Amino acid sequence: MIDHVRDLASVREATQRLIDAAAALDNAALAEPSRLPGWTRGHVLAHVSRNADALVNVLRGLPMYKDAATREADIQRDAGRPLDVHLADLRESAGRFLAVGTEPGDWERLVELRNGVTDHAARIPFRRWVEVDLHHVDLGVGYELEDLPDEFTEREIAFLADRWSGRSDVPPVTLRSYTGGPSWTTGGTEGAPVVLEGSFADLLGWLSGRGEKGAHLGVVSGDGLPELPPL
Repeated sequence: MIDHVRDLASVREATQRLIDAAAALDNAALAEPSRLPGWTRGHVLAHVSRNADALVNVLRGLPMYKDAATREADIQRDAGRPLDVHLADLRESAGRFLAVGTEPGDWERLVELRNGVTDHAARIPFRRWVEVDLHHVDLGVGYELEDLPDEFTEREIAFLADRWSGRSDVPPVTLRSYTGGPSWTTGGTEGAPVVLEGSFADLLGWLSGRGEKGAHLGVVSGDGLPELPPL
């Protein structure tokens, strides 16, 4: 059972971590490359702010973004702003999202995100948590996949494993942790099965295309580490 109230509390904590980290930067650092190809740190922060407003739209039954071009244009427009403007935007947009998240409503209803993707409203706070915490890692300021909360990491592994399931361009893959606990299956039915084993952080890195993209995973069986398509 998804607890959207608990997830909103986690969003609040993750947002404060991000704001604290960003506040230690300066304008020159914002203009430096992030870990996302083609994006500066300013692009990452602009995206996080605009995503909060986009998810407010989702919860209110509006289109998440007007269109893809507008989404990209808004990020480009906001990327080069000074640090104090970014920080204010992060706080204010996060406040708008959290305020809508506390409104009474049917949290089991289906809502629509980008590209026709649907989900239950109760899952939107976790999706926001993902945006905040993974993009914090993308800033490249010392917050790493290994620093993510354990609950977050396991839930995001499960979410991404489900996202890649049924894909004909991904072989059947079983994911296991060195330390035991849950295992996950992903991919389609074509090709030789692969079993991968590693830390939760490395499993998440491979699934999300971050870190060293699974370079430290052990291939227990199969033809090697599969390459995932872009998210």
